[in-house]
This record gives sequence, structure tokens and C-alpha cells, in this order.
Amino acid sequence: MAVDESGTGISGGQLERAVLVGVDHAVRSRASRAAQAGARQAALSASQAVPDFASGIDEDAPESDDPPSSASPARAIQPRSSTELDADESMSEFRELVASAGGVVVAELLQRRARPDPATLNGAGKVEEIAGVAASTEADLVLFDHDLTPTQSRNLEAALPCRVLDRTQLILDIFARHARTSEGKLQVELAQLDYMLPRLTGKGKSMSQLGGGIGTRGPGETKLETDRRQIKRRIDHLKEELEAVRRTRKQQRQRRESAPVPTVALVGYTNAGKSTLFNQLTGAAVLQSPRMFATLDPKLRIIDLPSRRKVLLSDTVGFIRNLPHTLVTSFRATLEEVAQAEVLLHVRDANSAYGEEQKTQVEKVLDELEVLAKPRIEVLNKIDLLGEHERAGLLERSEAGAEVAVSARTGEGVDALLKAIDEALHSDPVIDAELRVPQREGAVLAAIEAGMIVHFREYEGNVVRLSVSGPASLVGRLRQYRLREGS
Repeated sequence: MAVDESGTGISGGQLERAVLVGVDHAVRSRASRAAQAGARQAALSASQAVPDFASGIDEDAPESDDPPSSASPARAIQPRSSTELDADESMSEFRELVASAGGVVVAELLQRRARPDPATLNGAGKVEEIAGVAASTEADLVLFDHDLTPTQSRNLEAALPCRVLDRTQLILDIFARHARTSEGKLQVELAQLDYMLPRLTGKGKSMSQLGGGIGTRGPGETKLETDRRQIKRRIDHLKEELEAVRRTRKQQRQRRESAPVPTVALVGYTNAGKSTLFNQLTGAAVLQSPRMFATLDPKLRIIDLPSRRKVLLSDTVGFIRNLPHTLVTSFRATLEEVAQAEVLLHVRDANSAYGEEQKTQVEKVLDELEVLAKPRIEVLNKIDLLGEHERAGLLERSEAGAEVAVSARTGEGVDALLKAIDEALHSDPVIDAELRVPQREGAVLAAIEAGMIVHFREYEGNVVRLSVSGPASLVGRLRQYRLREGS
């Protein structure tokens, strides 16, 4: 939904007003701090446009040795590895999460400190500032780009004039917003209850399910505000239902395995373009959305490879930095499609400035799922958004076999990707064969045309002689028509 400056949706619906709070706990050397201070002064002199409450950067908290600086949206230039988001980049991703949850950002505050405060994460002085900003902007909730302990949540609830949510709660809320199938809703509810159980020590604003809005979708008041025994009983029930789903999926896979059709799974960071690529490869029409986590339930479609082999392509939920462990656990039944796949297509956003960090985060989740050793094809998507020079460089690397560069939107590079999948598959290998088939066997000839590459065809009376390449499983079913060497 488009949003105007007042925070009201163009269609007329009122969006929730959110204050975002980021905390950078990176510990830096005194030398790097001095260098950064100079860089900040240069940045401040180069940029004077400061939107109201755009950023409140507190760099002289008691725990930090950083030199003081005034609040400014100017980015501090920080030395970092290519696989590490800095605080400003992390806040940019956090904004996208808020938009996906249906909120509008009315203020942002960023604090740099060496260590988190055990009582309030930010420290008493910063909490007082956050309370003032929340009150002056009439915010509905304060969102922290950090996980809060139960103690921190309770203390912040008491000190702030509105609801308080942390990063994990926001991601869980987005999952609840996008869950469509009964399985997806079960998995989201289990993740929410697992996360909230240790936090059921009172009935503060964050526990209230009466008002609606971000953080209140999902299980609902009667489940979250009952005693622990009832919630544990509900968790056990959800696990039983998901175990039944798991058994059903296992039976479906066993049926699929009776006909050797390997599975190829799309994995990648959220919003990397997996669903768009899935639609491009399969001709399906699954939901494509710029919002994060638009796909929760796995989709399976058969595609034909250049060798005429057929594979099942699976579209799966996207990953994200610091993906809550409760989600990985709860969605294990869904993510089993990844575990069972023969080849993984790691779809990456070639236009993202944080590509290496996103790759690292995806590999962390794959490692947790114990599938990091599986064959993977790096698919660099969205090359249509790149400049000519960058695009040419990626296409050159793609031709060298390092990665496969594609545009899921335009279809560029898709043929090369299908060829790469063909070469990566080891099950049901392609073999050459010589066949001699009577012309009256129309069904056999049709199967050969549909499932094999015919290199040579010759008619000998009422018999067709063919030289073909095809899947070993199909060639095996036609063994009675195969010619022995020398015949």
C-alpha cells in the first residue's frame, strides 16, 4: 500500500506509526574511532538536510568511549568486512521489515555503545529520549532492531508510552500476516508461542491482543494470556499436528521417489526474486511481491531440462539476517524440501549492496539445516537493474561457470541456468542408446520424442531405428527395444 507523509494509506486505511530504535554494539579500537570521528565531521559538512527525527545517534553513552556527536542522518564511515552490515544498513533493512508488516516509520533513533544495558538495552538516558520521541510523534509502538530479553521487555514496557516489540516479534508478525494455508498458520503459531512462553510474566501492553495491529496477529489473547500449562499444552498439540504434516510430506516424497524425478530447491535471502524466477522457469503464477517473506508455503512444479529430464522445482521461504531460531525450528517440515533436494539454487540479488552479507546469512541457515554440503548453483538475479559495465562483468563470469547471471523478470540467462541444473544433477543420468522400435508402437515413439533427444532417425520397413540421449530411467524402461553393440 502506498503511504502519504501523514502515515495514512492512499486507500484510506490508517497505518500504525512506529518509532525504530537501532543499537550498534560493535567494539572498535581507539584508532578506528578517531578516524571515524574525522569522517563523520566531513560527512556532516557535506550533508545538512536533516528530516525531523530522522536519526538520533547517541555515541557518548556511559559504556562507550566514542567521541560525542550531534544527531544526524549522515552515515559514519566505518571499516568493516564485506560480509558485515553496518548499523545504518541494518536500519535500512529494518525499515523494509516494518513496511512489510504494514507500518509507517515516524522516527528513527540509532545508538552506538560498546555493550547492551542488561536492564533496558539502551540505558536509562536513551530510554527517556525514546519515550519523548514516541510521545511527540504519537507513535503506536516502538520497534527495536535487536532481540530483547524478558527483563528488558518488561522494563521498556513500563517506561514507554506505547507497545514495545523487538526484531523477532516483528518477523513473526510478518509471517503471521502472510500465512495462508493451515500448515503455514500452524507453523507461525508454534513459533510465536515458543518465543512468547518465557515472556509470560505479566499482562503488559505487548501481551494485549485486543487492540490489533503489528505484533498482535496470530495466536490471540486467549492463548497468550492464559497460564503456562495451557500454552504448553497448545504447543504440544501444534507439534503433533505438524508431525502429521511431516508424515504426509514424507509419504508424498516416497511416492515421487518411485518415479525418479529429482528435486531442485530455490533458496536465498528474502526478496532476492525467488518467486519471480520460479514463475519464469515453470510458467506458474505464484505471488510475486517486493515485500519481505511473501512466500511461506513451498510450491512444487515440474520443469523440463535441455536433456529432456524432468525435475521438481521447489520455491521456499526466504531467509534473513538473524532469522529467529523459533522460525527455523517451526518451519522444519516446510524446509525439509530443501533437505531432500539434490541441488540448491542459491538466488542472490545482484543489485544489492549487501550481497556478501546476505550470502553469509543464507549459508548460516543452510548449515543449521545441515544441507550446506549439498551441490549449489549461485544464481545472480536482477541483472536487468545493473549498469552496462557491471552487467557485462557478471555475464562474463557466468560464461566462465563461476555463477549464473539471470534476470527473472526478463528471462535473460534462463537457458544457461537450465543447462547448469542439467550438469549438476547426478541422479538419473543422461545416457546414449540405439533403439529399434516397430512403427506400430506409437506410445513408445511418443515417449521417446517427449523424453529424449533424438540425434538420428532411420526407417527400415516397418521399424524405426533411432540414436538417442535420455534419462537412464526411461532408457531402462525401453530396454527391449535397445540394440546390442554390433547388431
